[in-house]
Amino acid sequence: MGFFDKLKQGLSKTKSSLMGSINSLLSGSKIDDDFYDELEETLILSDIGAKTAEDIVTSLKEKVKQDKIKDTAEVKQALKDIIAEMLGEDSQLDLSTTPSVILVIGVNGAGKTTTIGKLSYQLINQGKKVLVAAADTFRAAAIDQLEVWCERSGADIIKHGEGSDPAAVVFDAMDAAKARNADVVIVDTAGRLHTKKNLMNELAKISKIVHSKAEGCALEVLIALDATTGQNAVNQAREFNEAADITGIILTKLDSTAKGGIVIPISNELKVPVKLVTVGEKIEDIQPFIAKDFVDALFDEQ
Repeated sequence: MGFFDKLKQGLSKTKSSLMGSINSLLSGSKIDDDFYDELEETLILSDIGAKTAEDIVTSLKEKVKQDKIKDTAEVKQALKDIIAEMLGEDSQLDLSTTPSVILVIGVNGAGKTTTIGKLSYQLINQGKKVLVAAADTFRAAAIDQLEVWCERSGADIIKHGEGSDPAAVVFDAMDAAKARNADVVIVDTAGRLHTKKNLMNELAKISKIVHSKAEGCALEVLIALDATTGQNAVNQAREFNEAADITGIILTKLDSTAKGGIVIPISNELKVPVKLVTVGEKIEDIQPFIAKDFVDALFDEQ
C-alpha cells in the first residue's frame, strides 16, 4: 500500500466525521447565512477550532460571492482550495549539513520515542548514518524504550544513566557523531519540564552544545503532537513555541483519530509547518507531510 493510500485510510475517521457532516450540509441547504452558520459549527465540532473555522467560512463567503458560485460541487471545491491554501507550502527537514541535528520535543505520551525510531529507520533507508542521543533522562524507562527502537531501526545510540544531565548526553553524542561521521543526530528530550523557563533553559543549553560542537549545523526543533488530542495539541504547540524556537511539527497517530483536521488550525494559527506525519504502527509508517495529499485524501469521494 502506497503512502497516499495509507493516508487516505488513516484519515477515514476524520473524513467520515468532517466530510460526512459537510456533505450532509451541502445536500440539503441553500448557500445562505444559515448554511454558513451550520458550516462554522460543523468545523468547530470537528476540532478545527473557532478561529480557523471563522477564517474558513469568511474566505468561503468571499469566494462564493466573487465567483458567483451557486452549485454545491463548486462550493465543496472552493472549500478544498481554501483549506489547501491554509496548509501552505510543504516544508521538508533541513538536513543540509554533516552532521545535521534534530531535537524532538513534546509532552509524554505524544509518541516521541516511537517517532524517533521511525524517523531513524527512514533516514537510514535513505543511506544516512544516524546517531540518537537519549537525553530524556528524566522519565523512567525512556532510555530503555529508545534503545529498543534504535535496535529496530539500526541507529547508534548514546546514553547515560537515568537522572543524568541531558546536556552531558548531547555533548557526548556530538563528539560521537564527529568520530563516527554521522549524518544526522536525533536528540530525544524530556517530555515534562515544569515551567516554560525550565524548558527554555534546557533547550538553550542543548542548542549551545550542538553549535559549539558543530558550528553552523542545520538544527531542527520538532514538536511531536498526538493528533488524537485535538485542540489540546494546538495548545501544546502554542505553549512549547513560546518557550522554544520550533521549526516544525510531527503529527502522530493520524490513523487513530477523527480529529485529523487539527492539521488545519496548527498551520493556520501557529504558522509552524507540519513536516512529518505518522499513519500506522509499523516502523516504516512515517512520511513527510504533503498538503495536497492530505487535502485530496480528506475530500476524496471514494
